[in-house]
Amino acid sequence: MSEGSDNGFVRTLGRWDVLAVAFGAMIGFGWIVLTGGFLESAGTLGAALAFLIGGVVVALVGLTYAELVSAMPHAGGEHNYVLRAMGSRWAFVTSWALVLGYGSVVAFEAVALPQTLLYLFPDMLAGRLWTVAGYEVYASWVAVGVVSAVVITWLNYVGVRPAAVFQSVAVLFLLAVGLALVVGSFVGGDTDNMQPLFTGGAAGLISVLVATPFLFVGFDVIPQSAEEIKLPYRKIGQLLLVSVAMAVGWYVLIMITVGSSLPAADLAASELAAADGMAALWGSDLMGTVLVLGGIAGILTSWNGFLIGASRLVYALAQSGMLPAWFGRLHPRYRTPGNALLFIGGLSALAPFFGRQTLVWMVDAGGLSIIVAYVMVAVSFVLLRRREPDMARPFRAPGGPATGVVAAVLALGLGVLFLPGMPAALVWPYEWVLLAVWWALGLAFLLRVPSVGPGPDAEECVLAAKGR
Repeated sequence: MSEGSDNGFVRTLGRWDVLAVAFGAMIGFGWIVLTGGFLESAGTLGAALAFLIGGVVVALVGLTYAELVSAMPHAGGEHNYVLRAMGSRWAFVTSWALVLGYGSVVAFEAVALPQTLLYLFPDMLAGRLWTVAGYEVYASWVAVGVVSAVVITWLNYVGVRPAAVFQSVAVLFLLAVGLALVVGSFVGGDTDNMQPLFTGGAAGLISVLVATPFLFVGFDVIPQSAEEIKLPYRKIGQLLLVSVAMAVGWYVLIMITVGSSLPAADLAASELAAADGMAALWGSDLMGTVLVLGGIAGILTSWNGFLIGASRLVYALAQSGMLPAWFGRLHPRYRTPGNALLFIGGLSALAPFFGRQTLVWMVDAGGLSIIVAYVMVAVSFVLLRRREPDMARPFRAPGGPATGVVAAVLALGLGVLFLPGMPAALVWPYEWVLLAVWWALGLAFLLRVPSVGPGPDAEECVLAAKGR
């Protein structure tokens, strides 16, 4: 990074902090609302197997991340890897794609939280404002999202340590809820409810598999905050992989435990299958409410984790001279990328005004953008292995360049699923228009980025070309 930035952040994140940030980012609210559909489509073991397979795909991509973050532990993660491997223009394309991906998740969580509270307080809607894409927006609903966005942003603004403590507490509660679900499965579960173990054949398995990569998104926030981690660089790479393993274990256990709670048809008909399953396992509606609270904890951990990632990425772009310098300033007291946080946090505070459907479109478009980054990182991994074999790599991914090639091919395969006619196809015209607008804006910045080739001095060359 440019002068001063290497010493600007405070290295304060320990082993548990890193795991909490990454694992919490991967566990949102989808595991509560989607489980019933997964079990109906593939069966109890079929759904669990789909998550195992999806976890392997993500782990292969994670291996490339683990090596590169140990070699280049700088804020901005992917931005640095692609810059060194492929040059300035490709680095901007990768980072710009990720800003949309991360930013869309942060914005969506500001909508997911008030929407989830409706399950607990169905009478909370008051003060109808307007309708957006068929969704009625209420003042009370918006207020919950805006106030929450302000609190989460402020928590991150005043230091990464308060944000990490909040993340740790929320993740511990989430894990406690998961433990209660497992215990409930032994207490009130019935293996007969798990039948059929497999259903739908290959099509059923694939229908669940296509969703798994997007539920695992979040491990990649670790590289974004690498300059704030006080651990050996090799350990950072290892913890990234551990966080993926934890998420795989979580989703597999959810499929099995919820699958044992009620017949598959009942779960499929439920709006909140996991919550109804928990209530059935314990014979108490209160335990269903507890599980919904666990879902809220998942929303908050995902929101917090992606806010950390998005702000560091915007900061890194500005530090490289690819975005206005205002975004690349650290707060003199809190040592956080304060301006970048205010920008991302401000967008999340605006999100509730647009209702739920528009944010769903944004998240879908952002999902494709994150896959683009996965491909670029895997390609960068292969290029750097061949071009700079002697580069210090405290963590070395097994398999060498072949691991990167396989990761790139698998990530490309995930990207194909977004194309028309495929299971995760983007909605025409809304989601494609969002992508077009985002990349039109990005093109305006890209044309101002000096064309600098790859190499260890790429960033200094970009800054020199910009006259900084």
